[in-house]
Amino acid sequence: MKKTAAALHILVKEEKLAQEILTKLERGISFDHLAKRYSKCPSGRNGGDLGEFKQGVMVGPFDEAVFSCPLLKPCGPVKTKYGYHIIKVLYRR
Repeated sequence: MKKTAAALHILVKEEKLAQEILTKLERGISFDHLAKRYSKCPSGRNGGDLGEFKQGVMVGPFDEAVFSCPLLKPCGPVKTKYGYHIIKVLYRR
């Protein structure tokens, strides 16, 4: 059986903006607020919530990050064909 995970993400087009968002997260600004403000993904309206998904479903670099980065700590930027992601993994099973 494949592993599953639940994650939030913020998708932006520029790496510089992704770095700025990471800095804001480190200063304590909420992930939800930043996702709603900056994310280019439709999930941004829901605070970047992608729900639960199986390993191998997302694009390669994103999938690798989700199944290897620390839980509950924003990581990134992770570059994919869609842009740059800031990812926060809620849990893995």
